[in-house]
Amino acid sequence: MNRTHDPLQTIRWLTYMMFFMFAMTSDAVGMIIPELIEEFNLSMTQASAFHYAPMALIAFSGLFLGFLADSFGRKQTIMLGLGIFTICCFLFAVSSSFSIFVVLLSCIGLAIGLFKTGALALLGDISKNNLEHTKTMNLVEGFFGVGAIVGPALVSFLITQQVSWTYLYVIAGVLCLILTLIAWRADYPKPKKLEEHAKPASLATTMSMMKNPYALGFSLAIALYVATEVAIYVWMPTLLGDYSGPWQLLATYALTLFFILRAAGRFLAVWLLNHFSWQAAMLYLSLGIALCYLGLIFGGVDWAVFLLPLSGLFMSMIYPTLNSKGISCFAVQQHGAVAGVILFFTAFSAAAGPLLMGVISDYFGHIRYGFYLATGFACILFLAMLYNYLRNPAEQALAQHSALSH
Repeated sequence: MNRTHDPLQTIRWLTYMMFFMFAMTSDAVGMIIPELIEEFNLSMTQASAFHYAPMALIAFSGLFLGFLADSFGRKQTIMLGLGIFTICCFLFAVSSSFSIFVVLLSCIGLAIGLFKTGALALLGDISKNNLEHTKTMNLVEGFFGVGAIVGPALVSFLITQQVSWTYLYVIAGVLCLILTLIAWRADYPKPKKLEEHAKPASLATTMSMMKNPYALGFSLAIALYVATEVAIYVWMPTLLGDYSGPWQLLATYALTLFFILRAAGRFLAVWLLNHFSWQAAMLYLSLGIALCYLGLIFGGVDWAVFLLPLSGLFMSMIYPTLNSKGISCFAVQQHGAVAGVILFFTAFSAAAGPLLMGVISDYFGHIRYGFYLATGFACILFLAMLYNYLRNPAEQALAQHSALSH
């Protein structure tokens, strides 16, 4: 890499690849859960621990350790997270118990919370203003989207070759080890100058943000979105598992198609933001998601084969844009803390949503009943984005911190 041409190039690619690696493991869970149910004779509620356990630890890490990116340093926090992630991934190769797998995934969740808040805070250091921040965030999440395609595809390949799905984590561990070495050698930008009267970041900073209307508002909107998204990549393979209609091939690759459309939409988001306001984009995209879910309710599994993968295109831009706008409502030296708060709500929703769907589905006897709950989340998200479009409540805060590099 030519650092004289772009000294931040290494940092950017490191950030992209961290999100790629994170997605490889987290978004492959939907493909692994059916294997776990068969291998360990689990209920849907028990098997969902493979998803909600790491998400719960990501939530804990984001809330209670997110401030470390501001006080301990971006590089140190990222290195610590990557190191823990690497060790836990390699331990999958010598483990065979479901409970041990859940413990390892919980530690991985803690690690993700560390390096993800560090990476999100770092975006503020390399962005000139909040529009560039939003575009970069969408690009970063685009690489996450690519990882979400590679991970499930790799699990499918391993299963067809009669190879254990645990090798997904071994492969991720090798990639993470390489990223750890790159992070260690990379030249990080100097932190932005603190605003006048700014207090040093601490756990108290994060706790105070839990009461901030901008941090709380964006976090709740993101939580609604996440509940609708994880419903698909955790439970759609189970929903379509007994599909017997004429579109068998589409049902087989529905999750892959969902991730492809989500990734494609994120790379198109930069174009979209150049032509439309982010408020309008959020409104129309959330409407598209709600309609896809309502179609599932009225059309059943036959419609779900088409509509649930299609929803990925509408979902593509919502999370990175809301995440960026929520972070951009604050001064740069607070980005680690607010990223931690948002990550807490993100991970809590990602843990609680699929768990509740599993409980409801076990109670009523079919996973489609869990998707009724997800439909409710999608409709509430649309109402929230309608309010955001009509009232634009974050306008003043975004304008105040528009020049991130001041």
